[in-house]
Amino acid sequence: MQGILEGIRVLELGQVLAGPFAGAILADLGADVVKLERVEGGDDARHMGPAFRHGDALNFHVFNRGKKSVAIDLKSAEGMAVFERLAGEADILIHNLRPGVTESMGIDGPSLCARHPRLVYCAISAFGHTGPLAIQPGYEPLIQAFSGLSSINGGPDDPPMRTGASVCDQGTGMWAVIGALALLQRRHVTGRGGVVSASLLETALVWTGQKSDAYANEGRQPDRHRSGHPGFVPYEAFDTADAPLLVCCGNDRLFAKFAHELGRDDWIADERFATNRMRLRHKAELLAQIGTLLRASTRDEWSARFAAAGVPCAPVHTLPEAIAHPQVEALGMLQGVPGEDFRLTALPLSIDGQRPSHRSVAPRLGQHNAEFGAPAVPSKEGSTHA
Repeated sequence: MQGILEGIRVLELGQVLAGPFAGAILADLGADVVKLERVEGGDDARHMGPAFRHGDALNFHVFNRGKKSVAIDLKSAEGMAVFERLAGEADILIHNLRPGVTESMGIDGPSLCARHPRLVYCAISAFGHTGPLAIQPGYEPLIQAFSGLSSINGGPDDPPMRTGASVCDQGTGMWAVIGALALLQRRHVTGRGGVVSASLLETALVWTGQKSDAYANEGRQPDRHRSGHPGFVPYEAFDTADAPLLVCCGNDRLFAKFAHELGRDDWIADERFATNRMRLRHKAELLAQIGTLLRASTRDEWSARFAAAGVPCAPVHTLPEAIAHPQVEALGMLQGVPGEDFRLTALPLSIDGQRPSHRSVAPRLGQHNAEFGAPAVPSKEGSTHA
């Protein structure tokens, strides 16, 4: 399984996150991923934070494990010759360069695919491949703000806020991989590649789709619930005697079990609370009563009781609590990097029961120039390259 994409060559011109994450997915699945970097400094992610290992920041290691690095100057004739040769040998090309850059260099999707018809070309942008903002650059928080994603996070009295994870960057990397694999399948039939276009904005609009579709079709603006849900009550986090607990009663049967564990069987017959639609009408009144009852015992005590009764619930973990949990440990999501003393999160999928493992540490800048016939990178004191 580790070599499921063995024999597939990927050329990545990726910076920081979306493009490199797409490359990391393909590398973990066994593809030979060659990361092209600037001779001076390389991927900006190498310097996103203090040096972690080998002079590079942890962020760089997270999104560039298992790759090879070739550092070339794409503004030089020699560098472009190396690029053109590597593009001709590649199955997939991924880039998230600033809009307009590839066109100015003659290596945009239509141009490069005309020269190399079997190439699957994946272009990642901020605002999309068409429209009045197509040439605008962008970053995760900008796209979350622009797309409306920030406006649906948090509670009713909170200001708009971004999600804690880079869901647009990483999600766009995922869509690029999905599109690339789809075009590889088509190439088996037609012999030709094609161009995949993905963007942070389109990804954000998919993540907000449930809310925006409700507005587009029913005129409903989304309510903000923090941990809650617009369609079910109770379906959110509550404080207990020591730590928060999230409870999900997705139907009236589960609510009846929940009420029984709280010693409030009377709620089941109370017309205000008997059905979910009535609970939605009387939400504030019910939640206030639930909150008082749950604060009488600890999170672990309630969790044990609800789990035994079949009521879906979960502790609101901190990150240290989550990664130390036996379930997370059993999944083996944190995996060691070969030859190194640290672990990184692995791909969230298994094939035939086996999770793809990290193949190697992130490369030093220009570490593999000789292997791919590129000129050596001049060594400088304090630089990150070999």
